[in-house]
Amino acid sequence: MALHHGTAHLKNDTLLRALARQPTEHTPIWLMRQAGRYLPEYNATRAKAGSFLTLAKTPALATEVTLQPLERFPLDAAILFSDILTIPDAMGLGLSFAEGEGPRFERPLRDERDIAKLAVPDPAVELRYVMDAVREIRRQLRDRMPLIGFSGSPFTLACYMIEGSGSDDWRTLKTMRHSRPDLLHRILDVNARAVREYLTAQVEAGVDVCMIFDTWGGTLAHDDYETFSLGYVRPILKALRVPTIFFTKGGSPWLREMMASSARCAQARGRPRRSARKPGSGDAVRARKIRARRGTRSPRRFWSRAGAHLQSWPRHCSKDANRRSRSTRGRSARLQQATVGKPADRLTYAQIYRLAGESPTRLSFPSYALVTH
Repeated sequence: MALHHGTAHLKNDTLLRALARQPTEHTPIWLMRQAGRYLPEYNATRAKAGSFLTLAKTPALATEVTLQPLERFPLDAAILFSDILTIPDAMGLGLSFAEGEGPRFERPLRDERDIAKLAVPDPAVELRYVMDAVREIRRQLRDRMPLIGFSGSPFTLACYMIEGSGSDDWRTLKTMRHSRPDLLHRILDVNARAVREYLTAQVEAGVDVCMIFDTWGGTLAHDDYETFSLGYVRPILKALRVPTIFFTKGGSPWLREMMASSARCAQARGRPRRSARKPGSGDAVRARKIRARRGTRSPRRFWSRAGAHLQSWPRHCSKDANRRSRSTRGRSARLQQATVGKPADRLTYAQIYRLAGESPTRLSFPSYALVTH
């Protein structure tokens, strides 16, 4: 299936060129939580909205916070402001966010009858507010840079839908996996169809890149990853007609499989396990130090037979990767303090690294992002 990169009409197409394995002037940068609490203007908009869900479900406000970081930093992409749990919320599970507690579902999937009634929501109806936000963001971007849309993976969505909230061990989900795997597969099948239709609708509304967050795929046993996670993500990636990024937290052992999944970029956060193998070799994966360098260059090799390196957020591999990581909240506080009153045109990429309190060559969050083909 031919991919549409849309580089001809964008003023900044660095991310799309990197995903297409074309030379770029610099490593494209965008932030995982690009619109967030480190920005004073985000906090003001969030207070005006009254709640996170109102903020995410109001297209005008979602557009406003999506564009806010672009006015401060020389970033290479805009990211749709939304949440990965919009799909199960549209399925009627009753999503809510309690202050300081994270997401909760009023009606988690514990009963076989409820699971049997689960249906794919219509993106043009139940999720229309997301599509309206995409169209408005695209209009206000005025072709400045690409827009990234996203969704949670079928398995990650199932974790929250079954457990009812976040968890340290996902005990309820794992109990279902062992006692009634047929019910889990039923949920995953519905989720996979829902994610495919949701991301397809985002593409039609105007996103240039789609990202799938398999946040909890790394909690699966090694042999379960293909069966319960990647096996449901692969058809979604093949169906999308724009470049895709596939992220699995703790997914280093399956990088080879992720790279063969049809994703244009495979990204895994977490230290590689000894069981992880380098593509085409029997040697254990050894992370190489990545230095953030400016200047024109062709895509670099990360591992032999792997593709070019794409670093989306300053989370590099280093010899200090096993040191205790700095807290996200601490980084946000430093960014908020450092960004007040600083116009975007005075901030360079190196300054963004320093504002986050991290060195470009010695960072404590190891992450691997490979452009695969």
